[in-house]
Amino acid sequence: MTMNSTVAILVMTHLPDQDSADRMAEHLVGHGLAACVNIMPASTSIYHWQGKIERAAEVALHIKSTLSRYAEIETAIRVMHPYELPEITYVHLDGGEPAYIQWIQQETRV
Repeated sequence: MTMNSTVAILVMTHLPDQDSADRMAEHLVGHGLAACVNIMPASTSIYHWQGKIERAAEVALHIKSTLSRYAEIETAIRVMHPYELPEITYVHLDGGEPAYIQWIQQETRV
């Protein structure tokens, strides 16, 4: 897997409500950190936290960007996120429609 900074990535996080998800998505796209953010419908997360099984309603974000923007995206999520330990994960988009991948790269160019 290449570590080229123009590699397209999909960053994932969950927020507790629609308003915070909207604010984060608009911030990321508005600052050129993401080409697109998909806000998924509310879902239920079940997870271990501090020795207990927890359940929470959450809104998922799928953030399309490039590796060169990841550090800034991570910082923005940490600053804007209300959770003590927010989910911040990413995967490389190793395939896809070439023109779409180019669009992601163009929109997030530093």
